[in-house]
Amino acid sequence: MEQYFQAWNTSLISKNGDGIRNFMSRDFVGYWAHSKTKQPDPYFFDYDLEAVLKQMDDAEKSFETTSVAKRDGDQQMTILGRETNMIAGKPYRAQCMFVWKNEHGKWKLLREYIELEG
Repeated sequence: MEQYFQAWNTSLISKNGDGIRNFMSRDFVGYWAHSKTKQPDPYFFDYDLEAVLKQMDDAEKSFETTSVAKRDGDQQMTILGRETNMIAGKPYRAQCMFVWKNEHGKWKLLREYIELEG
């Protein structure tokens, strides 16, 4: 997770999402929601990551892991925790679940669920 979030922080500066996408499975699907969302819309491996990065100036991400569980004969991991995005000095927090899959000896992000707090 540390390397994944470091890739995000590097990409937040460069506005190039290639470093983040290198961690993602081609089968990736993500879900993002907040308290007013009735049903989150999915986004996939080829979503416009650069547009997301361009929206976030003076930003840094961090992650605090609360739970790790292996499954599928140790070929997958679910990681639960809290993400904090500091944007222009203001914290934006979310509860997250990441599902990682071992693909040909490399851990790739298969799914993410992000629920904004507040």
